[in-house]
Amino acid sequence: MSHEKPNLNIEKSYQHTINGYICGIDEVGRGCLAGPVVAAAIILDFNSIPIGINDSKKISKGKRKIIYDKLNITAIDFAIGQASNIEIDKINILNASLLAMRRAYKNLKTPNKLALIDGTYSPEIDCKTINIIKGDSKSLSIAAASIIAKQYRDKLMEEIGNKYPKYNFKNNAGYGTKEHYKSIEANGITEFHRKSFKLFK
Repeated sequence: MSHEKPNLNIEKSYQHTINGYICGIDEVGRGCLAGPVVAAAIILDFNSIPIGINDSKKISKGKRKIIYDKLNITAIDFAIGQASNIEIDKINILNASLLAMRRAYKNLKTPNKLALIDGTYSPEIDCKTINIIKGDSKSLSIAAASIIAKQYRDKLMEEIGNKYPKYNFKNNAGYGTKEHYKSIEANGITEFHRKSFKLFK
């Protein structure tokens, strides 16, 4: 098992042939029972990379916040896109994830020539795309996108949790914890739950 952290090797292998910016795109929240799926697209400044960037699942909440704040300052551009639980129920989670990615890309203000996409599938966007399996553990751009998306989504779920405190969205972010399933069993579902998912155990 490799413990190598994400780096700029992939980005730099394309840097001299594409003649333009490279963005990383990743999404979070695919497996949740509630809330939107959120994607982020980011264009890093390769000469100003915050220390500690990694797959957002592998770093603590506190460290994520620090890196997120630094990316706010150092990144050339980044943007968020999301697809709601209603859209997820309508078009399925894979298509909703691609929709969120496409929206994130379209929300970038800075044009770029290449998008590095985490996973097997690419959204339909107007630049060259390259899919990278487990990209958030290989590419710094994708890992940074995962941090931006995770930080944004966690904050959003915390705000939703203020409206529905019984579900403890602040701590579970809508994922299917044992406590979350028990809350659904006791209180039913909210307007933010994904009805196409298995919500009862």
